[in-house]
This record gives sequence, C-alpha cells and structure tokens, in this order.
Amino acid sequence: MLALATLASIVGVAIVYAIDWFPTQASTTSNDVDVLYDVLLFVSIPIFVGVMTVVVYSVMRFRARPGDMGDGEPIHGSARLELIWVIVPFVIVSVLSVYAWIVLDEQEEPRANEMVVRVTGQQFAWHFAYPDASGKTVRTDDLVLPEHRPVKFDITAEDVIHSFWVPAFRMKMDAVPGLTTSFRVTPNRQGNYSIVCTELCGLGHATMRQSLKVVPESEFAAWLEKKRGAGAANVSAGPSTTSTGVRSQ
Repeated sequence: MLALATLASIVGVAIVYAIDWFPTQASTTSNDVDVLYDVLLFVSIPIFVGVMTVVVYSVMRFRARPGDMGDGEPIHGSARLELIWVIVPFVIVSVLSVYAWIVLDEQEEPRANEMVVRVTGQQFAWHFAYPDASGKTVRTDDLVLPEHRPVKFDITAEDVIHSFWVPAFRMKMDAVPGLTTSFRVTPNRQGNYSIVCTELCGLGHATMRQSLKVVPESEFAAWLEKKRGAGAANVSAGPSTTSTGVRSQ
C-alpha cells in the first residue's frame, strides 16, 4: 500500500508540474504566487494520494463478504494514532499559512513612487480613473500602465459584487458596492493582457472582459496627457462620454 501510494504521488507530482497552468508572468508578484502554488501542489498531492490509497485498500481488503451479516471486530481507538493525525495536519497547515502570509504581506507593502488607479465595476464593464497630485482625475474605459512603475488599484462597484482579476498579474480582488478594496502590483513586462470578472454578476458576466496594456513610461505619459487633453475639451463642451473612451464629470 505504501509503495503504491509513493509511486502514485511521484507520478501525480510529475504530471502536475509538467502542465503549464498559468499565462505569461507580467508583474513582480507573479513568480512568488506561482512558487506558492507549486509548493501547495507538492504538499497536497501526496496527502490526497495517501489518504485515497488507504481508503481504497481498506474498502477492498476489509469489505464485508457476501452473506456476512455479523458485526465488525470491537477494535478500541488508538490515542497515539489520533494524536498523530491531529498534530501532523496542524503543523503542515500552520507552516503553509505562515508562508502564504509572508507572500501576501510582501505584495501588500507600499512602494515608492506608487501610482493609484481607481477601478469601478459595473454591469458589464470596467471603468478606470487616474487621479494626480493636483486633484484632477482622468477617467477612461482603457487601462494602460507604465512598465516598472508600482501601481495601487483602489477597487469598488456601482451595482453588484464583481471581482477584478488580471491573470498575468496573478492578483484578484472583489469589487463591492460601497466599499473600497485594493491590491498592489508592479508591471514588469510590456504587452496586452486580459482583465476578467470572476464573480457571477448577472447575465452578461461572461462578456465582462477588457484589455490591459503595459507600455514604457514615456509612452504612458504621452497617453495620459492625450487623455487629459481630451477630457478637458470634453468638459468645455459639457458632461458626456466621448468616442475616445474618456469620461468627464
């Protein structure tokens, strides 16, 4: 039984690590999350396989034979065994919890030169706002971020609960009406990445997908200035939503 459990665990771990579970890493937090996930799999698979091996072996070895209507043997419980299967899982879960807390604490640490982006979920789209030190805010339906610039997302919702997820960043946070949640990332790879709502939010939930673009700092500054200029022109013409995706108030 132990030999089969060991062999099955080795095969299971090998198969799991051979599968490419994740999209491209696009933030400094991505690798830490991937390593944490790998550690959880490495620990979980042998435990699952070991437990199922004991269950299957016990069912096959000690099952009641046809016609056997007698009671089982009156076996008394083992205090030592019960102590072992309480202490060992407790230690494993405690160690993994501390490890996960360390990873999370590192990700939530404020960074120097941090940029704030306000994210608002609405059935069935995401809206973004870029406030600056002067108190002015650029509002847009496009999310563009500068490479290597720390970003703090302040997230909320207008109607129902949504969940803001960027798979390439490995970070996800609920968007709750009347509440502001947040997470921090530092994009480190240029490109276009998906934004997905992972909270069932209505009939159009599956369509609540947008794109995020990570660009060089100079290109981001030019983009933001263009949006700011379009927003100013729109304000002079009156409140509206323009074709450039800039919303002004």
